[in-house]
Amino acid sequence: MNSILKAGTAVAALFAGGPAVAQSAIPTGYSVFGLTEPVNLGGAGHFVILSKSGITDVPASAVVGNIGTSPISGTADHLSCAEVTGKIYAVDAAGPAPCSLKAPSRLTIAVEDMQTAYTNAAGRRAGATGLGGGNIGGLTLGPGVYKWGTGVTIPTNLTLDGDSYSVWIFQIAQDLTLADGKAVILSGHAQAQNIFWQVAGKVTLGTTSHFEGIILSKTLIAMKTGASINGRLFAQTAVTLQMNNVTVP
Repeated sequence: MNSILKAGTAVAALFAGGPAVAQSAIPTGYSVFGLTEPVNLGGAGHFVILSKSGITDVPASAVVGNIGTSPISGTADHLSCAEVTGKIYAVDAAGPAPCSLKAPSRLTIAVEDMQTAYTNAAGRRAGATGLGGGNIGGLTLGPGVYKWGTGVTIPTNLTLDGDSYSVWIFQIAQDLTLADGKAVILSGHAQAQNIFWQVAGKVTLGTTSHFEGIILSKTLIAMKTGASINGRLFAQTAVTLQMNNVTVP
């Protein structure tokens, strides 16, 4: 099931013989490829992992970029200094020793900006609704705003194709799951820093999978053993790691 969404094309027509994947068709003259502004991360953009209720870790993970937890105590951050190439911030002096930095004000602003970014992404006008009934494995998607009232699964590789200025926003009302060993692949000159996954439910990145983009999760982000991401993990609850590679885009 390989398709790429084109401007003014009826979404259902892309999957002849399959179920309808949108409320109707993309309105005439309206383009999923239309200009979309990136989501402003504000102070959250200083971090590669940001969590309100903690970061658990099965070592050893390798994190490139700054991390932080707030408002929970730094004791809830279980990454070690050796696992992080960047700075570790906490609201108190209880973060991972000896490298943790006490920065409650910076973290408060970052968390507020993370939540604002989530709301901004959720409020963008969608160009395609209900694509694939929530199964987007095997697709090649151009830039734009995509929305689901369900969860989204990626059981086979997903390709995002665009130029260096292209922006993707995925609005997901339930869970997001990337299957074991599968990947989100960037094509053309697409950049992870311009891909935003706004997820109301839980995010699960399967064992040895690879993901691209900035995850804005209302709840938990769970990376299974050996999974990797080129992007950011922003969770309004917890982030769980198991021997993962996390790299800021």
